[in-house]
Amino acid sequence: MIRRILSFSLLLAIPVMPSPLWAAPDGAVIYQDLCAGCHAETRLGGTGPALIPETLGRLKGEKLEAVIASGRAATQMAGFAATLSPQDIAAVAAYIGEPLAQAPVWTAEDITGTRAMVAEYAPAAAPVFSGDPMNITLVVESGDHHISVLDGDSFAVLDRFATPFAVHGGPKFSPDGRFVFIMSRDGWVQKYDIWSLQEVGRVRAGLNSRNIAMSADGKWLAVANYLPATLTILSTADLSVQKVVEVAGKNGTPSRVAAVYQAPQRETFVLALKDVAEIWEIATNEDGGPYSEGFVHSNENGMEEALGVERGLFARRRIQVSAPLDDFFFSPDYRNLIGTNREAETGVVVNLDVGREIASLPLPGMPHLGSGITWMRGDRRVMATPHLTEGLISVIDMKDWSLIKTIKTSGPGFFLRSHANSPYVWADVFTGEHKGELHIIDKQTLEVVQVIIPEPGKTVAHTEFTRDGRYALVSIWEDDGAVIVFDAKTLKEIKRLPMRKPVGKYNVWNKISFEDGTSH
Repeated sequence: MIRRILSFSLLLAIPVMPSPLWAAPDGAVIYQDLCAGCHAETRLGGTGPALIPETLGRLKGEKLEAVIASGRAATQMAGFAATLSPQDIAAVAAYIGEPLAQAPVWTAEDITGTRAMVAEYAPAAAPVFSGDPMNITLVVESGDHHISVLDGDSFAVLDRFATPFAVHGGPKFSPDGRFVFIMSRDGWVQKYDIWSLQEVGRVRAGLNSRNIAMSADGKWLAVANYLPATLTILSTADLSVQKVVEVAGKNGTPSRVAAVYQAPQRETFVLALKDVAEIWEIATNEDGGPYSEGFVHSNENGMEEALGVERGLFARRRIQVSAPLDDFFFSPDYRNLIGTNREAETGVVVNLDVGREIASLPLPGMPHLGSGITWMRGDRRVMATPHLTEGLISVIDMKDWSLIKTIKTSGPGFFLRSHANSPYVWADVFTGEHKGELHIIDKQTLEVVQVIIPEPGKTVAHTEFTRDGRYALVSIWEDDGAVIVFDAKTLKEIKRLPMRKPVGKYNVWNKISFEDGTSH
């Protein structure tokens, strides 16, 4: 939402009509004034999500009014209690709770009609720059909707290109590291050639989308949609539509797709469903992913039918869970999924081989599993996750799922990062009076060894390492921000690169190799 501004010209444009002295507030006018900048004039979403009944779900009435008044934890949604009266807030809540005049649809034909390939695109036979193409880091600058392409050795900006409005979720790279796919909150998917430093094309895969995932073989790109409630699968070669999957629970209840992930060893996409208590796997190979003869034989007594197994490319498997899960984390072998939702005080472990929950985890304070990481601590693999409403980092043993330690920090964090060649975890403090502090944590002792404050009073977040782990790149998350380059061993600042609100950084090698310490 943007600050409410009523200009003199706007006041002049309002006709004078006979009315009571205290006219009822107009929720539509307030929405256009305050909310449309983030959520779009159509209410179908921009930098913020769509505000219509289909996406608000159970958020209505007093609960919705409370969010408008007080904001929402761990998001960019600010509160408006100081700006709007209770009557204004109620009017806005009533307005956005009304269905649209026409229910939004977005079919395969609609998607195809938006597809635009760049006629001038000329693929290079080799990288047009001299640096290591596997050590390229992309910086998403949300301040003016661009991405900067950084050389990971010299930190020179090789290119800076415009993206669709409001990039959301991490960009995804092809397995060879040559192409990157970028998605915006309003459903646009852009393909860019890193070797050639050129855009290839773009297509609008949904109306309000959450994130994208690349298949293990690099052939397919899945787009998770809030609106409509679908999964769109595109060909990575030319962005053509291969399939639009309507998403509904086994009982027929439609569901938004909270997120989609690649499970490379399983050759599947894994879907988090927002509104029904199911997890879906979608096969990305002709054999049906893990549903091979070996998989079926290991599950006797009709397990194939019980798991809802289908066969072939894009076959679907349903896994029932105790509650909807909208935030996921995976073990490195992708056999186990750790999930939670915004209301939960616990997490659950779902074994994807047997298709059921096998453990629960104590995770208070709204864990941000999407930014969780793993590493080897001695001879045991551990995972760690920050918490969005408390200054805590939970460290869990991934063999017996026990809580090893809760590390206290000076405030709620959003991202964790590390690297196989680094002894440290870098953890930011994203909100609160200590925002901007970086906690450097020893991966073996689990102790905070140093707190870095790069820019007092400003939000500093989202660490990414170079390919070899020598440097750590951190964002000053402001419109007049920067990417700060640190020596990852000495923890000393090396240089600053001015950027327009650099919200995320993504190193090609770390992402395509599933580097330890990088979220996926």
